[in-house]
Amino acid sequence: MSAPIATLIVQRASLGETPHFDRFDVPFEPGQSVLDGIRYVRAHFDPTVSIRYSCINANACKECMILVNKKVVYACTRRLEPGEMTLQPLPNKTLVRDLVTEIAPPDERIG
Repeated sequence: MSAPIATLIVQRASLGETPHFDRFDVPFEPGQSVLDGIRYVRAHFDPTVSIRYSCINANACKECMILVNKKVVYACTRRLEPGEMTLQPLPNKTLVRDLVTEIAPPDERIG
């Protein structure tokens, strides 16, 4: 019997580009988070997949908010599931790249 697989369908684009989707098959283990799956993709398939996270803050940073199957979640707390999961950036924020959106209000940005 083969091990279960989670297929992450990740929306890819930078600001101004037409979005497309890339598919990545990740070995599934119960208890993994979606963020664990994305980190696996970066380590084993494509290091350019972009997501913002800062888990050194004990899962309190709130930076990894994305859409998973069209629902707003934190990638660090949403559990990975066998089968397909579609990952997209937040639709109401300015896209930076892939799953990264602008999180600071305009008047608080440097530069």
